[in-house]
Amino acid sequence: MSDTIKDIVTTIIEFRNDRDWHLSDNPEKLAKSIIIEAAELLENFQWGDVSYDEENVKEELADVLIYAIAMAHDLGLNIKEIIHDKLKKNEVKYPSKN
Repeated sequence: MSDTIKDIVTTIIEFRNDRDWHLSDNPEKLAKSIIIEAAELLENFQWGDVSYDEENVKEELADVLIYAIAMAHDLGLNIKEIIHDKLKKNEVKYPSKN
């Protein structure tokens, strides 16, 4: 993977803006879209993970990530920073067993 987080964000935002979707996006709609796409991802595992459709899992997971990245961008959040901050909190809450 040679793309940086910044490159991925730029690609997503340019794609969205080229279609004028940014005109109707807001945090509430993006949060709802994340939940909807996450439910579609979960549907792949409804009856167990033995026979899931790998291509569909990739597509639904990508949808979740795209909406989450767009939301972080619109809220002015630094993706790398918020992930690192959350991992630090989780490290305290759930210490390593090693």
